[in-house]
Amino acid sequence: MSAVRTEIGMGRSILIVDDEPIQRESLMQMILLYGYQVETAESGEEAISMLQNYTFDLLLLDLNMPGMSGFDVIDYIVEHNVPSKVIVVSGDASFDSAREALKKGAHDFVKKPYAPDELLNTIKNAASKKELEDSHEVMSTKLSESEYLHRFIVDHSPDIVFMLDTDGRFTFLNDTVYKSLGFSKNDLLGQHYSKMVSGQSKEQAQFVFTERRAGERKSRNIELKLKCQGESEYRYSDTTSMSIMLNQSDHNVNGQFQGTYGVARDITEKKQAQEVINFQAYHDLLTNLPNRALMEDRLQIAITQSKRNNQKLAVMFLDLDRFKWVNDTMGHTMGDRLLQAVSQRLESCLRSGDTLARFGGDEFTLVLPQVKQREDASIIAEKVLNEFKTPFMIDEHELFVSASIGIAVYPEAGTCMESLIKSADLAMYCVKERGKNGFEFYNEEMSGISNSKLMMERDLRKALMNDELRVCYQPQVNAETEEVVGFEALVRWEHAENGLVFPDEFIPIAEETGLILEVGNFVMETACKDLAEWRASGIDNIRVSINFSAPQVDQDDFIDRIVQTLQKYNLPGSALEVEITENIIMNDMAHVIQKLRKLTTLGIKIAVDDFGTGYSSLSYLQHFPVNTLKIDKSFVNSIHVNKGGTSIVNAIVAMAQGLNLNLIAEGVETDPQLEYLKSLGCAEIQGWLFGKAESAETTLEMLEKIRNGSALRELAA
Repeated sequence: MSAVRTEIGMGRSILIVDDEPIQRESLMQMILLYGYQVETAESGEEAISMLQNYTFDLLLLDLNMPGMSGFDVIDYIVEHNVPSKVIVVSGDASFDSAREALKKGAHDFVKKPYAPDELLNTIKNAASKKELEDSHEVMSTKLSESEYLHRFIVDHSPDIVFMLDTDGRFTFLNDTVYKSLGFSKNDLLGQHYSKMVSGQSKEQAQFVFTERRAGERKSRNIELKLKCQGESEYRYSDTTSMSIMLNQSDHNVNGQFQGTYGVARDITEKKQAQEVINFQAYHDLLTNLPNRALMEDRLQIAITQSKRNNQKLAVMFLDLDRFKWVNDTMGHTMGDRLLQAVSQRLESCLRSGDTLARFGGDEFTLVLPQVKQREDASIIAEKVLNEFKTPFMIDEHELFVSASIGIAVYPEAGTCMESLIKSADLAMYCVKERGKNGFEFYNEEMSGISNSKLMMERDLRKALMNDELRVCYQPQVNAETEEVVGFEALVRWEHAENGLVFPDEFIPIAEETGLILEVGNFVMETACKDLAEWRASGIDNIRVSINFSAPQVDQDDFIDRIVQTLQKYNLPGSALEVEITENIIMNDMAHVIQKLRKLTTLGIKIAVDDFGTGYSSLSYLQHFPVNTLKIDKSFVNSIHVNKGGTSIVNAIVAMAQGLNLNLIAEGVETDPQLEYLKSLGCAEIQGWLFGKAESAETTLEMLEKIRNGSALRELAA
């Protein structure tokens, strides 16, 4: 039988156990006078029942009671660890009884009849001792709980906590070391600290595990690499080696060095994250090659070494030819995989110490230190070009790409990083202009070309701001009646110093710099404005053809801009013909066909400019909403000069007629050319035979004269 004991009263509590009522009562009355809390029990059985439910500091116990004796009560108290002190108050004064009671666990023995002072003094001494024992027990409990708490904190700390003796041997290790490194206690306790330190960190570990300094001078945040149980000393994988951050201090007793205490924090994940971040900061994530930042850093080091050792170095700037076609026709995923395959082949061409970096897009840079002569760079460039002769197999696709390589040699092509990169870039563009798929060394003439382009770009920007561009109009006529059916809007630049500049000179620069968008928007705005003025003067049924570049067509607002411009000048869609090249169509066929179909729903005609110089494919002509083909003037100029040129014109005319498309022949300058084209059935003609491109004012005057009966041929002459 068990129950929860509860304490009675606020002071020391006493249970009087005696079978004699008078004895119990007199004893209780006496003790109550001294401030004790008193309960009584008339038998051993009742006493045990009360002890099961309540806690008493003292028991005044008679030994000779009917039933359960006082000795039995003492046995119960001892057996059940009852926290009460027993004072035997008994009439049995035999020495054996007293000895037996004390032997069993009684605190003291008082013989009946007793002297009150003697009994009270015995009670007072027992109560004092009980109070001391209770205080000691409370303190011991608190200390035990505190020790357990601290031990729990240490053992469950995420950090490794250790202590070393003066010889650097482990005297304590918490459980974390076993969980983190796989060592058992027997593996490390008593062993020298070097058993768990990687060889690379042993020199640093001497300053940590033999530390004798305290306070601000102690070792802090020293990074070490620790070994794992059963693994090689030099394993650096994530699971077998641990990088740690160490915070530690000493133990000094009476000024004598006793050992070292330390805490080792596992920063493996932090180190791994830092390594990933550092890698991403200095590498291209697609190819894992160094990026521009790392390449420039290595190039700067190579320049410093070359200057110190009086050596040469080479920088190669490599751009893939036809990569855009792969990206546009087969998707960016295929393009990315091709770049990865290209990077692998390029790496196979490198020497030890060379750096291959992805500069961005489809551009790569090679840094070749310690080049003895230009021919060394030539060998690498030729090796790269030869590697590209073999097609790339991506899934089931066989892809052919080539490379244009520009080479700049230190110090001839530049003595600093910026100049070498710029020189290699210029040399690469020269390879592009001469036909691609090759390499070229930088020379000073290239700088002149570059400066000329820069000046052209600067002047073109000023021209847009200063309204120096002009839109001129060249007539398009019916081949049979020689009546004007429309005009092509052509841009001219009235340069303040160089005079009239034709598109062939500045449009390529505009395309390279992105200014083509501003130029194209200016031409469309101006042409629609002029056309609206002609129509307002009574000249109807005249259309204007406007050339649109690839960047314009790529714009998300391409359709909206055309529609808004037509609405602005109150023009019908039939007044406009949009001219694009075959390359624009083939670059992004799905998006272009969608945009062109939207234009045709507005009544706008679609013409393919310079037909015959690009893909000349029947497939896109059958699927695209094309209305007109424009025969390039290079083919028209070849009429009757060679049979090949004439055959091409014949084929184009036959193709257009078979597809029921309108035809315009550009660059018609002679009557024989006109007659030949008429004989083939070419519907419309454009060229100097019927007039060159003129300003809007001159064009309006010409239209007025034609309306008054003048012939276009006469006006053109």
